[in-house]
Amino acid sequence: MTVLRAVARPMLASIFAIQGYETMRHPERVAPRAEPVVRPLAEHVPGMPDRTEEAVSLNGAIQFTAGSLLALGIWPRLSALTIAGTLVPTTIAGHRFWEVDDRQERAQQRIQFLKNLAIFGGLLITAADTAGRPSLAWRSRHAVRSARRDVALATRTAKVSARAGARAGRVSGRLPAR
Repeated sequence: MTVLRAVARPMLASIFAIQGYETMRHPERVAPRAEPVVRPLAEHVPGMPDRTEEAVSLNGAIQFTAGSLLALGIWPRLSALTIAGTLVPTTIAGHRFWEVDDRQERAQQRIQFLKNLAIFGGLLITAADTAGRPSLAWRSRHAVRSARRDVALATRTAKVSARAGARAGRVSGRLPAR
């Protein structure tokens, strides 16, 4: 792991580990703001808790766990993608600047919304980071190409060998027996 990754991942993960833990322990603090998002999601997403406090606590637990794993460099791509998935409803629930009437409060909520949007971008970059190793998709394509090349080479070798064997058979049939 490069020094950059070793430093940047915990920095990116810190807010999710800390705030996720706080939200998991005290969901009542953010549940009222989450209500407009949780209720419609609970109706359409099977298995999602109906009670807002349970959904908020679950979201906090996911952020805490994935944030901790990302900070430690354990499954960093999956952890970053998981956090990104939880950040969408969190941002929509917590920073609805378009609904705020007070000009100063609206500006503050817009800043927080855009901050989360920037963090979301960082999480997507982290989720795509292969740490210098080829991605699974590249490795799969490379393995398929390599297998095709090997099959083509084996086929050509078999054809050449078959022709040589046939020629040898014809030649040996012409030679007098000893």
